[in-house]
Amino acid sequence: MFKELFKTTISLIIKPSIAWQELNARHTENNDKFLSDYVYPFIGMIVAAAFLGELISLKAFDLQIALKSAILDVISYFGGFFLASYLICETLARFFHREHNMSLCQRFTGYSSSLMFAITIFLKLIPEFFFLQFVLIYTFYIVWEGARQYMNIDEAEQLKFVTISTIIIVITPHILAFVVGFIIPGLR
Repeated sequence: MFKELFKTTISLIIKPSIAWQELNARHTENNDKFLSDYVYPFIGMIVAAAFLGELISLKAFDLQIALKSAILDVISYFGGFFLASYLICETLARFFHREHNMSLCQRFTGYSSSLMFAITIFLKLIPEFFFLQFVLIYTFYIVWEGARQYMNIDEAEQLKFVTISTIIIVITPHILAFVVGFIIPGLR
């Protein structure tokens, strides 16, 4: 399971065009299998990295702060993934006149989020490399290739779709973290 996850992630980051072609061949894969083999392990690794990163970076061993960080990340990335998938599905229906296909949008969102997930895991463990957040701009290219090959977006509408989708994918977990932190201030 993890071998395929790492292989797909590396492929999407290094050569997105070829990776999306391979993923397009598996276009009809079971959505539950995709979620349990790809998205949920990533979110689990983010939560574990947040927990361990807080324990490692603190001068005093404070389990409470580490648990709060893990809880905030599980809410923001788990909810962010599903909210982003929903928003992309609605965007496709309203602006691009496509029928609702939530499983397709979930797979697209999950694969497009690979770089963001990988960078988040790394930054949770080693926050000193905060400048790596600028690499998230590369998500635009990953989504660009996926829009053309996986989602079959017309070339005339590709820039609009990619811009909207990239913003949704990258921003949604941060917005949820802010909202949850605002509602439950003790989690910040």
